[in-house]
Amino acid sequence: MLGFKNVRAYVENKGIVTVSIGVENGKIAYIGEDASVITSPFNYSEGQVVVPGFIDQHIHGAAGSDAMDGTVEDLSKIANAVASEGTTGFLATTMTQSPENILKAMGAVKEYMSADKKDGAKVLGIHLEGPFISTKHIGAQPLEYVATPDIEVFDKYNNASGNAIKIVSLAPEVEGSDELIKHMVSKGVVASSGHTDAGYKDMEKAVGSGLSNVTHTYNAQKGLHHRDVGTVGSALLFDELNCEAICDLVHLSAPAIKIIMKNKPADKFTLITDSMRAKHLPDGLSELGGQEVIVKDGEARLRNGALAGSILKMNVAVKNLVLSCGAPFTYAIDAATINPAKNLNLADKMGSIAVGKDANFTVLDSEFNVMLTVREGNVVYSK
Repeated sequence: MLGFKNVRAYVENKGIVTVSIGVENGKIAYIGEDASVITSPFNYSEGQVVVPGFIDQHIHGAAGSDAMDGTVEDLSKIANAVASEGTTGFLATTMTQSPENILKAMGAVKEYMSADKKDGAKVLGIHLEGPFISTKHIGAQPLEYVATPDIEVFDKYNNASGNAIKIVSLAPEVEGSDELIKHMVSKGVVASSGHTDAGYKDMEKAVGSGLSNVTHTYNAQKGLHHRDVGTVGSALLFDELNCEAICDLVHLSAPAIKIIMKNKPADKFTLITDSMRAKHLPDGLSELGGQEVIVKDGEARLRNGALAGSILKMNVAVKNLVLSCGAPFTYAIDAATINPAKNLNLADKMGSIAVGKDANFTVLDSEFNVMLTVREGNVVYSK
């Protein structure tokens, strides 16, 4: 049987233990002390730890490619690049753009997912970030393509994707959003508050309609004020809301991250990279949605200084959460694995090491470097 022999592994409901893990037909078939059942072991060295494969529910691009490029080839480049970070599944994330460009991106994801490629990380679906956002909190989204929430438009995009949309980031305070949230939730799509000027009352109403996620918490949203706690305060206050966080220590300071950790239920905190095409490339000029981006010293910014996504790697996000924010190792792993799996209603298939789940693993060394990434029993990255 293929698998890991006598390794330290983070096993569901057991914590970090020494076990052997067997894999058959892309699934975890055995977890126990009998190492003899593993006849074809994966590479593993003493001092390393086997954890579930990471899930990135908000990533635009990497390795010179972006989901908005709208080609199978570009999605493949992203998938293979992020596998080197320990990521085994991700949502191809779009941005506010022309309907034609969004439809092109939807079609490419549909084609890519239909091909069922085995290399790199798996595309689990789409995170539609925009165009139903607030003009007051654009961030790096182009203003001219912002659109009002529209059920018909959403359905058009979702149909073009083969019903692959899993999350939609929108501004709950904009007229029409309430109806769209209810419609999306009825379709099993996660409604997320993002690029928004929503106050407490807006957020309260949206949560009542089914809003369950907050897009890159703190960033591009109404901040906390003592007379109206805004989007940020509501994100911290409502236990129903899963909070995304870009833990690159650029978008968020360590104390800001600690505030989320302190206020949210442990399973409602999710690490994302929100990375753009410049990730895995040298510093220099890059591009986002037709806008020039300058990448320097770990930061990606537009000419006007606005942050333009990140170049954060998921294993580094985990490292930052532990070393800079004081999170327990298993808490940080959960934030990159089982928490996004729960948020996406995929926890029965992935997100933890348990018999019957997909054989998705990441092997980390003591410095949080990724040594091996296994997706559905196949090695998709080896250092």
